[in-house]
Amino acid sequence: MVNVLDEIPPSAMRDKWGWFVALGVFLLICGGIALGNLFIATVASVYYIGMLMLIGGVIHLAHAFQVRGWEHILFWVLSGLLYTIAGILAFANPLLASAALTLFLAIALLIAGTFRVWVGRKLKPERGWIWVVIGGVVTALAGVAIALGWPVNSLWVLGLFLAVDLIFQGWTLMAFGFALKR
Repeated sequence: MVNVLDEIPPSAMRDKWGWFVALGVFLLICGGIALGNLFIATVASVYYIGMLMLIGGVIHLAHAFQVRGWEHILFWVLSGLLYTIAGILAFANPLLASAALTLFLAIALLIAGTFRVWVGRKLKPERGWIWVVIGGVVTALAGVAIALGWPVNSLWVLGLFLAVDLIFQGWTLMAFGFALKR
């Protein structure tokens, strides 16, 4: 497998440290804006996901007529229709889509956290296993907290996740850029 970073000379990245810092600052600003209005950030997240589902559905439908055999065409057409309908519904009713996505997020966090606790317990003889368990408990508790506040918290949870992600990515890119400068 080819590693893209192996092809970039270190000096080329060091010369562009300012771009990393600038992108980090931009992402921090976007994260701050999202944090300032979590409802709008949630709606933007739903529209983004809806757009991806709509594009995916159209591509599935186009692909359906490229395969041979009725059973294969039927699978791709149904899959494409479901994606397309879900994308359209996200645009038609972003609040309902937000509620569905928030519930899905709560369930996913609960499952992921439980799995991490189980993995951490399996690592018990190794040093640091407790950190895996603690991380799993925190993730599972986040899922439970989101589920307990559902559907009311659907108005802001996705926006909060987007804002926090933008802020962390901004800080990360700034730190990376300043580290490259040194």
